[in-house]
Amino acid sequence: MPARVPGLAVGITEPNPNLIWARGAREVPEPFARWRDRLAEMRPAYYRLVVDWAAAQPAPGRPPDWDVPAAGCLRDRLPCAGFGGVREQLRAVRSAQHRDDGAWAVLVVPARTPPWATVPPGGCERPDIDPRSRAPRAAPYARFVRELLALGRREGVALPYWAAWNEPNHPLFISPQKQTCAGAGRSLGAARYVTLARTLRTALAQAPGTQSLVVGETAGLYRDTPRSTGLAHFLRELPRDVLCRASIFSQHAYVGGQDPLPEIEAGLRAAGCNGPAPAVWITETGYGAPRIGQRRRRTPAALQDGCRALHDLLARWREDPRVDVAMQYTLREDDLFPTGLVDTALERPYPALAEWIAWGGRRAAADPVPAPTC
Repeated sequence: MPARVPGLAVGITEPNPNLIWARGAREVPEPFARWRDRLAEMRPAYYRLVVDWAAAQPAPGRPPDWDVPAAGCLRDRLPCAGFGGVREQLRAVRSAQHRDDGAWAVLVVPARTPPWATVPPGGCERPDIDPRSRAPRAAPYARFVRELLALGRREGVALPYWAAWNEPNHPLFISPQKQTCAGAGRSLGAARYVTLARTLRTALAQAPGTQSLVVGETAGLYRDTPRSTGLAHFLRELPRDVLCRASIFSQHAYVGGQDPLPEIEAGLRAAGCNGPAPAVWITETGYGAPRIGQRRRRTPAALQDGCRALHDLLARWREDPRVDVAMQYTLREDDLFPTGLVDTALERPYPALAEWIAWGGRRAAADPVPAPTC
């Protein structure tokens, strides 16, 4: 297989389909329509669909409800534009795919487990842990995957890329990460992730069509603690049948954070995998304050500096043959993870929006790096 050449495709995570619908496919209220049109200018090659399993299937004994309504606010922050759950998200993506042929390929990322489907409690957990943060058991997880695949077929939306779970090394998404709080120990997060990855691979292989398992989807955590698993530790505990069969490894990495590529490369080398290394997809990135409790600096000078830092990071990934994709998180600012391209009130864009638009569209590997917009 020939070596990959430099190049970078871009993608987006954006949960509200009112910011995705193609113009004319659905009436979208202002100010959502304005920013929907700006996102369309980016023409992302990939769309990252984070599916809240706990919201779709809160009780056992009945299939997931893919039409659970959402208010379309940001928690309690206005403005709001409601939508009809996962089904409407897929229909909006389908409309964007029809408008932009070859773009908006879907990466599915399950997150949050219904309490009835979790593994038993135990290990080094915070006393106030949300039960939805615990890992799912394999059997209900497999049924959930099959139901979501069937929904995609009914809606005419291919679901070609699948992560087993969102941020499996983070206690917010798999808790506990360690058996005891006395020391680092082995990673329960990695062990439970391996079960999910193997279960998902089997479900994808048995389903019609062509679907790929995207390994990783790991948070940018590098220090090992009793309640989290550092990236290097997580990679060490992935068996060869998971890590070495991967064609894509996905990682979250934000502007100003640690470069994950050396640890990913070292982990692959230590595993002794034969054959070509997987492509690295950076499936969450952006400029701002991606940690809970951090505040984003919004002075004009700080926003311009952040935009230039984003440009430099995208340019570096574009020249690195290991990295194929970078996905912005999100269009509308999440007030808890403020790294968006438009403020939460949908009143003004940040300079980084124009930067992402410059990187989007039909860009060939041989195309030059876009000129900075900020």
